[in-house]
Amino acid sequence: MDTEILASASEIDFSLLGLFLRATLTVKIVMFLLILASVWSWAIIIQKHLNFREARTRALEFEDAFWSGQPLDEVFEELEEEPEGGPEKIFVAGMREWRKSHNLQGGLIAGAQARIDRAMNIAIAREQDVINGGLGVLATVGSISPFVGLFGTVWGIKYAFEEIAIQQSTNLAVVAPGIAEALLATALGLLAAIPAVIFYNKLSSDADAISARYESFADEFSVILSRQLEAQEA
Repeated sequence: MDTEILASASEIDFSLLGLFLRATLTVKIVMFLLILASVWSWAIIIQKHLNFREARTRALEFEDAFWSGQPLDEVFEELEEEPEGGPEKIFVAGMREWRKSHNLQGGLIAGAQARIDRAMNIAIAREQDVINGGLGVLATVGSISPFVGLFGTVWGIKYAFEEIAIQQSTNLAVVAPGIAEALLATALGLLAAIPAVIFYNKLSSDADAISARYESFADEFSVILSRQLEAQEA
């Protein structure tokens, strides 16, 4: 009997493709969604890594130019039309408000410092929205994928028990395929969730560091402008 069972089991295709094709429609849908979630997560991970590297490079290049001693008006005129990096957009927002805060006689309009800070804070918020974009998807995939995979596993095991009842047999050839198909759903859930959680934490940390860099630059620039405002008011 054992020899017959092993022979029957050996004829079953336990490859990943074979398990997928043999699964029920519900489990196939679950597997397809998990594969799609995994591909989507990796696309976001790669894209955010490239975006963050570019953001850090642009920030470093602009800060070098900003602190080079070149007059701020000249830097502003070079960047006003097409600011690209985060610090550039923050700088341009502050300088635009700085210029708008002077009346036709060259005097300052009251509340200039507050308006300049508000303009730069708005620019920072917009840049934070950009750098944090997509991270919510990773968090969602990391949190729900194991449960989606578990649902597929429960459904697959349910189907396996139904096959046992229908065939009135508990031999390996009847039980093993259904259990293997069910466990594949859990495996795909973990395969989608684990990288999503790991890189969500990593990319969130990187995004916080970039945001802090933007805020530090805005504070430093605000101090420079405040000195000039106080000098004009004196």
